[in-house]
Amino acid sequence: MTNIQTPFEFTTPDIFDEHRDQVEVAESGLFHYGGNSKFYGQAVTVTCPEDNSKAVELLKTSGKGKVLVINGFASKKFAFIGDIMADNAIKNDWQGIVVNGCVRDIEILKEMPLGVMALGCVPRSTFKRGFGDTDQTVDFLSTRIEPNNWLYADVNGLVVSKIPLHQA
Repeated sequence: MTNIQTPFEFTTPDIFDEHRDQVEVAESGLFHYGGNSKFYGQAVTVTCPEDNSKAVELLKTSGKGKVLVINGFASKKFAFIGDIMADNAIKNDWQGIVVNGCVRDIEILKEMPLGVMALGCVPRSTFKRGFGDTDQTVDFLSTRIEPNNWLYADVNGLVVSKIPLHQA
C-alpha cells in the first residue's frame, strides 16, 4: 500500500509565482523528516497541547488526499509524532504531516513513504491525556492554516491555498 497521490508536478516557487494573490507561504523554519519531500493535500487540523492523543486518533482514520497539521504550539520540549504514528498514517493513506513542533525517530521517518515537516526533533514523547481539539485554525511561521485549506510542500517550503491549485 502506498500513500502517493496521482502525480501532480509542481514546485512551491512555481505555485507562488502563478498564484501569488491566492496563497500564503510559511516562513523558513520547517524541516523535512519523512521519505517524501514533495506532497500535497487538504488540511486536517488538530491542536496538541503537550498531548498528541487527538493526532494519534486521527492518523488511525482514512486520510486519503489529506495532510494532518498538528499544532504543538511551537513546542520544542516534546515530539508530536514518531515512527508508529507515521506508520499509521501510511496505512491509512495520509499524504503528509506538518507539525508546529517537533518529531522523533527521524532515522526511521526518513525511510518511510510519507511527507513529514516539523520545526525540529527531540526524543521526548508527549503526555497522553486525551487533550486537544480538531478542526481548529493553526497559525505559525506567519501562515494561517484553516481546516480544508490545500497544502503544497516540497524542498523549498510550504504553500497554503484556500482552493485546490491542481487538477483533480
